[in-house]
Amino acid sequence: MATGDTDRSDPDYRAWLKEAVRKVQADSNRSADTHLLKFPLPEEWGIDLYLKDESTHPTGSLKHRLARSLFLYGLCNGWIRPGKPVIEASSGSTAVSEAYFAKLVGVPFVAVMPRTTSPEKIRLIEFHGGQCHFVDDSRKMYEESAALAERTGGHYMDQFTYAERATDWRGNNNIAESIYQQLELERYPEPAWIVATAGTGGTSATIARYVHYMQYDTRVCVPDPENSCFYEGWTLGDPRATSASSSRIEGIGRPRMEPSFVPGAIDRMMKVPDAASVAAVRALDAAIGRKAGGSTGTGLWSAWKIVSEMVATGQRGSVVTLLCDPGDRYLDKYYSDDWLRDQGLDITPYAREIEVFLTTGSWPH
Repeated sequence: MATGDTDRSDPDYRAWLKEAVRKVQADSNRSADTHLLKFPLPEEWGIDLYLKDESTHPTGSLKHRLARSLFLYGLCNGWIRPGKPVIEASSGSTAVSEAYFAKLVGVPFVAVMPRTTSPEKIRLIEFHGGQCHFVDDSRKMYEESAALAERTGGHYMDQFTYAERATDWRGNNNIAESIYQQLELERYPEPAWIVATAGTGGTSATIARYVHYMQYDTRVCVPDPENSCFYEGWTLGDPRATSASSSRIEGIGRPRMEPSFVPGAIDRMMKVPDAASVAAVRALDAAIGRKAGGSTGTGLWSAWKIVSEMVATGQRGSVVTLLCDPGDRYLDKYYSDDWLRDQGLDITPYAREIEVFLTTGSWPH
C-alpha cells in the first residue's frame, strides 16, 4: 500500500483523484469491444470455435482489461498517490498496460521482471514511459517489488493478489459478459466450453464466476504450460504447490499457486507441452493469417482437444478461447527456429497431430 502523510481530504488530492479516475474510465469509453473471431472448422462437425481477440486493446493484450481494473481499484482505495510510483511484478504484458495507465494518470511506473522477458515487451513498457527493474530469479519478483515500493513510498500493485477481486465478475462489460453478448446471434449462443489460460488466474476466475452467477451450463477449462504449478496444485488440491523453474510461455504459468487463481471455480485443467503451444500458434497463423503469442497457443491446443472430444461423442456446440496478445512481440521466440533449437523444443510431432485433427476431427493417440 501507499505510504506518506498526505491528507486524504485535501482538496488538491481529491481533485487529482477525480481527474485520474475520469481518465481511466474515459479510456474504457473510447475503446470498442474486442472481436470474436471464428476459426474455420468443417461444417459437418457441427461445432463452432471462436477466439476472443484481446490483442486489439490499446496496449495490445488481454492485460489491458486487468490493468484498467487494477488502477481503478488502487485509485479508489487511496493506494495510488500523486507523484508516487506504481510498482508491479510482471513478465511483460501486464506491465505494458500498467505503464500506459500510469502515464495516463501521471504517475511513475516500474516493472519488476525476469531478465528473460522478450525485448519487444521491454521496448513497449519503456515506450509507454515505464522503467524496467530486472531480477535473475522470477520467484524473487514479488519480494523485490514490495521492497521497491517500500523504498520509494510507492504502491505495489500486486496483480497476483488483486486480479480476481479488482474486476467486477458479475458483469459491467467484463470479458465473460462480452463473450456471451457477442454469441447471442450465433447458432450455439451458450458455449459448451470456454478455455482460458492462467497467469494471475484473474481471467479464469472472472469467467467461471460469471458462468455460475448467470446459471449457464458452460464449462471452463484452464490449460497450464510446462514449468508451472497450477495444474499440479489443482489436481492434488495443494495450495502450496510450486515449480522449480520459470514458464517459457510468457504471460501464463507461475512458480507458485497465486492468490488470484481460484481452483474451485473451474471445471477442468490440461497440461500442455511448450512445443505444442508453439505449434498451435504457427498453425493459427497458417489458418487465419494472425500471429499470436505463446499463451494463445496453449489455449488453442486445449480448445482443439476439446473439439475433438465433442466430435468423437457427436456433441454439437461452440467453444471459445482467447487470443491473448499479438505474435509480433515474440518473433525472436515462438516464431524463431533458432530459439526452438536453443530451448530443445521439437514442434514437428505436435504440428502433425494438429494437421490430423484439422483434417479428420480426431486426435491422434
